[in-house]
Amino acid sequence: MLRSLSPRTLGGRGRFALATTVAAAVSMTASGCVVVHGEREVVPTATRAEAAHALKDFLTAYNKADKTYDRSQDADRVTGALAAIDGGKLEAGHRNNPNGNPGHVPLKLSDATFTIPKKAGWPRWFVADTHANKGSVDAHWLFVFTRSDPDKVWAVSYLTILGADDVPTFEKDKDGWAEPVTADDTALAVRPRGLSAAYTSYLRNGGDAFAPGTHTSQWRDTRLKNARKPGLARQYLDEPLTSGTYAPVGLRTTDGGALVFFATRHYEKQTAAPGVNINVSDANIKALVTGEVKQSLTLEFVSNQAVLDPARGKVRFLSRVVGLTGAKGE
Repeated sequence: MLRSLSPRTLGGRGRFALATTVAAAVSMTASGCVVVHGEREVVPTATRAEAAHALKDFLTAYNKADKTYDRSQDADRVTGALAAIDGGKLEAGHRNNPNGNPGHVPLKLSDATFTIPKKAGWPRWFVADTHANKGSVDAHWLFVFTRSDPDKVWAVSYLTILGADDVPTFEKDKDGWAEPVTADDTALAVRPRGLSAAYTSYLRNGGDAFAPGTHTSQWRDTRLKNARKPGLARQYLDEPLTSGTYAPVGLRTTDGGALVFFATRHYEKQTAAPGVNINVSDANIKALVTGEVKQSLTLEFVSNQAVLDPARGKVRFLSRVVGLTGAKGE
């Protein structure tokens, strides 16, 4: 089941129609193990009490930022793709409403459970699965918390909202600890490290790596239809995001596959024919535009994907979160 929900667009006025949510797991190296300060022991990445505390700290900071439209309020509690998506929405909100969010409704989370993997070294990470006071009552809000080293606080790198039937069953040991997958896991249909590049290539050229659906075949069809319309042409450029806090992350599932998250960047350039105006009606796009929109408008988006990467077969999308991060007029 695919959903189009967003934590800053649900349940209130002044939210962002453009930021569509369409969120488990650690930044992975080729070996799947990052060793810092000589820490080689395979241990749980967090205690359950520590995970609960991290979720509480994130929620407090997140609601402060949403209420004030001040991205500094949660800057140390978000990272990677979520930081880019969240930051764009807050920046636009602040420019349109410098005194704060007039439609602020605090996000409340309940029934939290934590999936915590065992691994060696840093970075460390875990997944929180919660219900929320926004959107569907049976939706699952999955937060991926990461911590790059002992001196940093836990921050959310990915967030997704899934239906109950879309949450996979994770592989766990006898003590309840989950199993992460490595970036170059050859037991999966597509190695996690290659998912971002495979997806951007698919959007350009098609292929058979991904199952048909809203964020694959249907999105390609829509782009092709919109590429040329009377008076306006659209060009698309897609870039993989794979390094640092944008690295892919994944958890082994009981069927031998994995739930994997990865990030991408997308550009859409709209060019008008002579004598045709580009009408920018969305206030949140206007807030992020640099330059003057005369002949063209280029929109920049960051997107994070949650997919089921099977042992065999096609990669299947569960959700996609995309947010406007910039706009340039020429």
